[in-house]
Amino acid sequence: MGGDNGPDAVIPGAALAAKKYKKAEFLLFGRSHVIEPILDKYPDLKKRSVVHHTDDVVASDERPSIALRTGRKSSMRMAINAVAEGRADCVVSSGNTGALMATAKLVLKCLPGIHRPAIASLLPTVKGSTMMLDLGANISCDSENLVQFSILGAVYAKAVSGITRPTVGLLNVGSEDMKGHDTLREALSILSAIKFPGEFKGFVEGDDIGKGTVDVVVTDGFTGNVALKTAEGIATLFVKTLKAEFSRSLLSKLAYLISLRQFNAVRKRLDHRVYNGGLFLGLNGVCIKSHGSADAFAFSHAVIAGIKMSENGFNAIVAKEIEYLTEQESFVSVVNERVSV
Repeated sequence: MGGDNGPDAVIPGAALAAKKYKKAEFLLFGRSHVIEPILDKYPDLKKRSVVHHTDDVVASDERPSIALRTGRKSSMRMAINAVAEGRADCVVSSGNTGALMATAKLVLKCLPGIHRPAIASLLPTVKGSTMMLDLGANISCDSENLVQFSILGAVYAKAVSGITRPTVGLLNVGSEDMKGHDTLREALSILSAIKFPGEFKGFVEGDDIGKGTVDVVVTDGFTGNVALKTAEGIATLFVKTLKAEFSRSLLSKLAYLISLRQFNAVRKRLDHRVYNGGLFLGLNGVCIKSHGSADAFAFSHAVIAGIKMSENGFNAIVAKEIEYLTEQESFVSVVNERVSV
């Protein structure tokens, strides 16, 4: 029921995902009198779906604290409960981000050893795509949070994206070791000393995101969210400016027709809908946040992201890696040294 388009995007989006994943089954939570007429238009999805009716819906502007207190029978809460109870492998929602994160943390809890979950997403680069986290769940982070985010990102890149040895970088104002604040330099010292399912490349800068310098870019939620929104704005600016220039004259329109195939390829490459789906990594259950303005195509990609995480046993791998991390003498010694100082 969440997002700008509600079931009009969610149900067609689920239908698109269902075409690709023939064994997927769906639990739809919300107002049945709204859901069912739309679901009737997609017979294949309907055969593989169960509608769970609830009148309660978390509003897009509702405070997370209010959603926690009053939303126990909301569609969002019931969907998350389904994952906690083992009736579903993942939950996907276009609803209120703050309420979704707060409710998921309360119900699903964090994986053992994970202090805070992070929001992650794939971003387009000149080399393909790069995962970036955190994108807004944690405004401020300490060094251990950044180390854990590095492990979460590396495990995803390895288990879900299929990268044998993913490279990880910490986002900073410069690539030199002496740059940045104390928290970043502490995280640098820890990641340089430990073994984890990836290769640590040190500090990276903002332009390295688009270059695809590393497979995983790690930062705090404040910086990550600003970087994400900036990247989305630049992509929109580029496409709209190019389109406007092609419309200026008869000659430019002719040039557009000649280069239409290439233009469409660029637009498709930068289409943010393909990368829709904020992954709530670190929770003891798979939770995906679709963009509130997502259409059916975008929402289908969020569903597919959840399916892939479930299929690849992401959380089980993370639990093993965190346990391995805390057993390493290099990690323990660096953390103890930081605490003593």
